[in-house]
Amino acid sequence: MPKTHYWPDEYIKKRMTAKQAMSHIKSGQRVFIGSSCGEPQQLVRALVEHAGYFTDLEIVRLMSLEKSPITMLADENRIEQFSIRNIYQGSAGAKHLASNKPFITPLNMSAVPDLFLKRHLPLNATLIQASPPDDFGWMSMGISVDVGMAAAQSAEIVIVQVNTSMPRVLGHSFIHVNDVDIIVEHDEPLLTIGQLPEFESAHKIARQVATLIEDGATFQLGLGATPKAILLALSDKNDLGVHTQYVIDGIMDLVAIGNITNRYKGLNDGKTVATNAAGSAHLYEFVHDNPSIEFYPSDYVNNPGIIAQNNKMVTINMVMEMDITGQAAADALPHNYFAGVSSMIDFMRGASVSPEGKSILLIPSTSIDGKDSRIVSELTGGVVVPRNDVSYVISEYGAVNLFGKNLQERATAMISLAHPDFREELFEKAKESGYMTPGRKLGSSIRSVYPVSLEEKRKSGDTTIIYRPAKPVDIRRIQEHFYTLDKKDIIARFFYEKTQFLRNDVENIAETDYVRNLTLLAITGEFGFGSVIGIGAYMLEKTHNIAEVAFSVSRAWQGKGIATVLLNKLADAAKDNGIDGLVAYTDPSNQGMIRLFHRLPYKIHKKREDDIILLNCYFEDKPDMPEP
Repeated sequence: MPKTHYWPDEYIKKRMTAKQAMSHIKSGQRVFIGSSCGEPQQLVRALVEHAGYFTDLEIVRLMSLEKSPITMLADENRIEQFSIRNIYQGSAGAKHLASNKPFITPLNMSAVPDLFLKRHLPLNATLIQASPPDDFGWMSMGISVDVGMAAAQSAEIVIVQVNTSMPRVLGHSFIHVNDVDIIVEHDEPLLTIGQLPEFESAHKIARQVATLIEDGATFQLGLGATPKAILLALSDKNDLGVHTQYVIDGIMDLVAIGNITNRYKGLNDGKTVATNAAGSAHLYEFVHDNPSIEFYPSDYVNNPGIIAQNNKMVTINMVMEMDITGQAAADALPHNYFAGVSSMIDFMRGASVSPEGKSILLIPSTSIDGKDSRIVSELTGGVVVPRNDVSYVISEYGAVNLFGKNLQERATAMISLAHPDFREELFEKAKESGYMTPGRKLGSSIRSVYPVSLEEKRKSGDTTIIYRPAKPVDIRRIQEHFYTLDKKDIIARFFYEKTQFLRNDVENIAETDYVRNLTLLAITGEFGFGSVIGIGAYMLEKTHNIAEVAFSVSRAWQGKGIATVLLNKLADAAKDNGIDGLVAYTDPSNQGMIRLFHRLPYKIHKKREDDIILLNCYFEDKPDMPEP
């Protein structure tokens, strides 16, 4: 049996300077460096200072930030002796790292530990950072556990920078003094991520994401400006859970105000589970010895099978570019710390089989300067997320669900998320690529900004009804609504016994400009798959600047106030859009429509013309205003 070592004696024997530690690394070896904000800065500096003594040294790292030592030294052209194998390049886009692009290694994060442990990528040395040992000799890898644990368990030589600034984080984050080879004591502040720029598009996206997250949901967020805005938007949610790669400041804030309790996760109840922390010094104080937080390696946290065991798992990731079929590319940019190419698929696939789970991709519609569309006809970057894995997609112009949609429906949906300046070009490209049937036309809504502010959820008994403006992707479900109406309701809506509701006819209802013409829907069911149970629309009569309204409500939902909600929302929207009033034409026997119109908080004018009743009102009633 191996001899038991008294760890305090071992600790003293293993101590040396960083310079002495580097003498144990030889040319031609492969060295792993701890990642993200947990990068052992002193060890990295010492390694680079000794670069002249090495040839063909391969550096393996998971993710590096722009201000990490190895990135800044690359900017100074001081790491030419090294080849750098990036499992993920992170936000470090330094020009001197560009030559290492061939060595970026695409890999799902959950698979990286096995890459080391099974010696598919043998490591000669591992450089990591840890907290001072506790009374039992255990050192915590603190804010950077991810794949560093596997690297430490599999490397021939383990060199640890012991830093009193490193928090002691609970979970599977500990390495024992007896299991390391060299200890370098050096205190210094940990790397932090400062406040990122605020973008209005981020807050618009965040408000839409918040509508998809329910009380009691468990969520994962990447790093970046938009996720920060999302966390602010979640401040009215209850009993949220966290299972994520990175704990960030916004998560800490939601814990502090009581939104995150981890009470209903179904797995690791009561615990925030992650592999890393990246943020402010205050965040690192928050995770220190916090019994409600546990960090585990990536083969646990990023394992789709583990992710799937969380209830209502919602995974939210930002992508840099998407094509009109739903494929996504994701590379990190300055001020946009994406959670990682290699973590995205793990979380998306786990969430897709979680009970009531959702996977959401966020995409700002344009580049920061607004000159380029991030929704394109063909990807310029590599495919990170295949189209068959994509469900919910959100830009500042709306939200769609691509799951189960054909290529024409996908192209229509993605174009509706693009900036209006780019939609016409995308539409023509879609037709050229064969994603649109030859007869498809560019509707007015394709050039208009979707009015998210008109969206609203209301309860009718146990059923949630979503009221929102119609989108180009709604054409088929509007057709289905009309085909299910009773003959009496069809006559009341169209004034004759209409039996066909062809796509071209319905397009005029769905593809409106949201200002002069607006269609609102009442929908039940899952987002992207719901059924239309009510339709309310107004169409501007330009001569008198007054809008004609029309309605239809499915027979099973009549008498439940749906038409009243639709009419009030139409009236408010018309008034906000500078329209003077509303007018309705109805059959004298349609007492329901007459009563509905009289519920408006305006003076109602009623007039009979032949077999039609004309009802109209003005938002600012004037006696001398002519009737239409």
